[in-house]
Amino acid sequence: MSKRTFQAETPLQALLVEQALLLAKQLETTADAAPDGQVLARVEALAVPAARELARQAVEAALQAQAQAAEKKGRRAAPVRAGGAFGTRATPGATS
Repeated sequence: MSKRTFQAETPLQALLVEQALLLAKQLETTADAAPDGQVLARVEALAVPAARELARQAVEAALQAQAQAAEKKGRRAAPVRAGGAFGTRATPGATS
């Protein structure tokens, strides 16, 4: 077994590396323990929901990091239009 060192530059990268390594270990254990003829089904049953959860965590962490960065910088004020569709109610046109 070869050992490798990974360096994460952001918390998101660290999360993904850690979770991917954990998933790889779980997949290897599951494959080794599965009876003949059931390896694919058992590994797939573990991998699909785990990958979906990993993707969900990655998206959540990426959005959280972006939100925190935006809060640090402060958002620029957006121009506000007077009237129009926002801020006033549109009156329906007359019908015959």
